[in-house]
Amino acid sequence: MPSSFFSFPRRLSAAPAAGRRRALALLLPLLLGGSLAQAQTELTGLAKIQASGTLKVAVYKDNAPFSSGPVSAMKGLDVDIATALAKQMQLKLALLPFDAGENMNDDLRNMVWRGHYLGYGPANVMLHVPVDKYLINENRQALIFAPYMRQVYVLLHDTQALAQVSSPDDLKGVKLAAERGTGSAGVLMGHHGGELVSQVNLYGSGVEAAQAVLDGKAVAAYVTRAQAESALAQLKPGTALHWALSPLALQGLPSNGWPLGMAIKADSKDLGQALEKALQALRDSGELLAIFKSHGMTLTAP
Repeated sequence: MPSSFFSFPRRLSAAPAAGRRRALALLLPLLLGGSLAQAQTELTGLAKIQASGTLKVAVYKDNAPFSSGPVSAMKGLDVDIATALAKQMQLKLALLPFDAGENMNDDLRNMVWRGHYLGYGPANVMLHVPVDKYLINENRQALIFAPYMRQVYVLLHDTQALAQVSSPDDLKGVKLAAERGTGSAGVLMGHHGGELVSQVNLYGSGVEAAQAVLDGKAVAAYVTRAQAESALAQLKPGTALHWALSPLALQGLPSNGWPLGMAIKADSKDLGQALEKALQALRDSGELLAIFKSHGMTLTAP
């Protein structure tokens, strides 16, 4: 601001009182406007988000049943949770859908603490983040917290063709389905040196792999519980049920699954506290359970 601006009131000393009042009336809005503009630019974390009135949430593209469909009309569990969190915090929701990177570290860098090199991001918060000690230690720029569910692999199988499953050996000789490019597909095809590989058909998503079982194209699918339950939820009322979800431990995957939570910038702890409070309110009110039920999914303890 020019130094002459501050000397202006001093030159009013010889002016009539009314003239001084008029000049001050013109001057105050300029001073206050500058102060308010400066205060807004200095806001950080939760205060900045509240001032904007919008919570920007990053969700994966093509990640059914959590977030999938056209960018302008995405649907899924994570989308509904994001909507509920924003509403609980009295904010509008702005989704920031993105394509998965090479690994989770890339996703956290692009969507949480730095932004993508193509010019979008970061978001205020990212959903569907494994709450994992190794991942936390590798990404100090991000705060990973607030698990809202547990992801676990199961075997969805046709009980008319495969009554029960107690070990991978029970899968010999039956058609299997899995999601292309996932760890579950890799360990299934690599079991005992690849003895099941010729039986495995790969699909574009876990939901599609599960659907293959329901359509009779496969006897069993090794997918996440969420993917299997999502496919089962699409069955028409009155459909004969002869499918089961069975636990199946395969070497290379955690038998108890892993919790899924959120990630924010490490220095945005006030935002983290607000998000945790909002999530707890959704739990306490039963709204979180209702969201899971609306997708035919089980609210598993993280």
